[in-house]
Amino acid sequence: YDNLLVVQTFSKSRAMAGARVGFAVGSKKLIKYLKDVKFSFNSYTMNLPSIRIGTAAALDTAWFEETTKKIADTRERFKAEIRALGFEFPDSRSNFVFARHPSFAGADLQKALRARGIIVRHFAKPRISDYLRITIGTDEQMNAVVKALKEILSEKS
Repeated sequence: YDNLLVVQTFSKSRAMAGARVGFAVGSKKLIKYLKDVKFSFNSYTMNLPSIRIGTAAALDTAWFEETTKKIADTRERFKAEIRALGFEFPDSRSNFVFARHPSFAGADLQKALRARGIIVRHFAKPRISDYLRITIGTDEQMNAVVKALKEILSEKS
């Protein structure tokens, strides 16, 4: 397709947020347009170490597949555990769960989690003010989130 541009950052998909690595795939014409305007919105071009790290990450498909599977497995287990606690959420295949509890305000849950050293995103926007964006971490981190949520819910009941 002449007007399709696929862009991917390695920030989440390859756990390389600090390296500022990504790529774009599209028609030659679209890629030329991107190159023509890139300095107007991104004055930080990729340096050689980032290019080498990004290339190595892109070539290591086994690590990528293993990591992706691990995140998906952890996410599915986490979703089942918080669903059992009464949380609701749209289906997610990303590295986070966007969840709400029908009996508790999102802002209150965020504050209670923060008090326990767990950081989640809360958005004070009308349609999503009761939702938390919970990034999927390691199994140990997600176990800590579930444990904290159980404590918070039992305290507030």
